[in-house]
Amino acid sequence: MNKKNKSDVLIEVENLKRYFPVGKNILQEPDVWIKAVDDVSFFIDKSETLGLVGESGCGKTTVGHTMIGLQPATSGKISYRGTNILDLENQDRKKFRRKIQIVFQDPYSSLDPRLPIGESIAEGLKIHKIGTSKERFERVLEVLDWVGLEDYHAMRYPHEFSGGQRQRIGIARALIIDPEFIVLDEPVSALDVSIQAQILNILKDLQDKLGLSYLFIAHNLAVVEHISDRVAVMYIGKIVEITKKEELFKQPLHPYTIALMSAIPITDPSHKKKVKPLPGEVSSALNPPSGCRFHPRCPMAQEICSKVEPNLRELAPGHLVACHFAEKNQA
Repeated sequence: MNKKNKSDVLIEVENLKRYFPVGKNILQEPDVWIKAVDDVSFFIDKSETLGLVGESGCGKTTVGHTMIGLQPATSGKISYRGTNILDLENQDRKKFRRKIQIVFQDPYSSLDPRLPIGESIAEGLKIHKIGTSKERFERVLEVLDWVGLEDYHAMRYPHEFSGGQRQRIGIARALIIDPEFIVLDEPVSALDVSIQAQILNILKDLQDKLGLSYLFIAHNLAVVEHISDRVAVMYIGKIVEITKKEELFKQPLHPYTIALMSAIPITDPSHKKKVKPLPGEVSSALNPPSGCRFHPRCPMAQEICSKVEPNLRELAPGHLVACHFAEKNQA
């Protein structure tokens, strides 16, 4: 994995695997596995946003959940400021969790309908025993202001808020204990377009203000282009391309990325865009294809693609692609 400067890296994922058992043998031991995340590696610098994109079911949400400990890793390494967090004991892991948080796609499901949102936001402070009751309340009001909500909103209940306001509450909950890294799990996909823009602008402003790093998980490439510094593209548990945002949108090299780019809608009705639909269906992570996992749908596939799995290799500075014939897509 190419890194410009090791000291700039906040969090690094190396050879991460997350398998789910779905079958057992005669000894009642797991013998069939869904390979949701299969040997994934990347890094995120301080104050950087890495966009993670791909079709539904490709494993991108599982990556985010595994990084913050919501799901255990099958194998691999997740380093935060040089420390492998998978090796941490309970007390040290609790300290680590103060620095890494998540914002979910549906914030309403993570809010207790019986509690005013001020109390829900303050839960992180109580769990980590931070501040007095007065100090916690003042902190809640501070983060509400950061996300564009008023002081009186702290006394209202989740059902009294719109979807956009609830997502602001979800962001406030993530910010309350002063994290450095936040996993954003499709935070705007359920919102109207105008509200999406507001939330994205809030996230960018907070990043500038607080120096936050983000893993931004999404399937909408237009949204990813707006907020990301670099972009990683996933397909059936594997990263197939990763590079700077500008480079990816200017010259995608993996056939799967090219197909995704062709499907981005354009706003100019006079311009006719040729969409390149992919044949077939996405294969299952339960029984992925041999060789390159994309080869059954790839217009460039040759015999080697079904037999030999391509490694991520650097075809331009910082531009890594897992394709045997990616050079053919270079200008």
